[in-house]
Amino acid sequence: MFSRLASGLRPSGLRPIGLNEQTRNAATLKTLSIRMRAIKNMQKITKAMKMVATAKFKKDMRTMENGLPFAQPVLNLFQRLPVEEKAGPITYVAVTSDKGLCGGVNAQVAKQVRLGLGAEEAKGNTAKIMVVGGKGVSTLKRLYGDRFSTTFEECSKVPFTFAAASLIAERIALSKPARCKVVSNQFKSMVSYDTIARHTFTVDEATTMDRGEWTKAMDVYSFEPSIYEVWQDLHEFYYGCVIYGSFIQSTTTETAQRMNAMENASKNAGEMYGKVELQFNRARQAKITTELCEIISGASAV
Repeated sequence: MFSRLASGLRPSGLRPIGLNEQTRNAATLKTLSIRMRAIKNMQKITKAMKMVATAKFKKDMRTMENGLPFAQPVLNLFQRLPVEEKAGPITYVAVTSDKGLCGGVNAQVAKQVRLGLGAEEAKGNTAKIMVVGGKGVSTLKRLYGDRFSTTFEECSKVPFTFAAASLIAERIALSKPARCKVVSNQFKSMVSYDTIARHTFTVDEATTMDRGEWTKAMDVYSFEPSIYEVWQDLHEFYYGCVIYGSFIQSTTTETAQRMNAMENASKNAGEMYGKVELQFNRARQAKITTELCEIISGASAV
């Protein structure tokens, strides 16, 4: 009879509760142990990534604070021009990052571009897309690959400078867009940001603008030589300032959101580890109880 008990066969009425649990618990304990180890490793990685993002954020914040005063005066100058909603082709410039794990910063930019494309194409206007950053390319390429004109990837491998922004601005100027909107993230604080579609004045818009409105906006400044002589170079410089300002703000936003995302991931991993650890302890206790029941049942049968 003892051999029958040891082989898992029980006489009628002597089968203890939890026999099937014994078989399951052996596998469950091993599975839970592996899962706990994986969660702990994940938590270590996310904590390390948060520390890296924290160090990088200070550098990006300093770059933004030093770079925006350089670009903002030119942006303020062109913001004095009146915005006129006209029909015609439009170019969207999406400023995204090359890396992920930073919350929804890239998804928000892609969403704004998709909504803008849908609205413009519903009006019968053709639209093109220029993308800065690998994440924007991978997000928009599947549905809007035929609208792509130029992409700029791996911009974050080296520190972004105004020279790099000038190269992108040169491509925009060479495409001669009739209308242009730069979609990017505007940094507000460590926990908040705005995704904006900045109307960027093109050469075509400036040359077809009402002269009275043009004079009202530009005559408050003195240009040497005259505005008409330096206008082309000034406009390309304006494109560069828009791209540079948008990129450094987007980079700062990306780093801040990555810090928050990694902190939340570490917190969630800790909570998940606690739940799995509780399951592990319950399964181990159930296994011990089952073995005790089997021993007592075996002894009673003998």
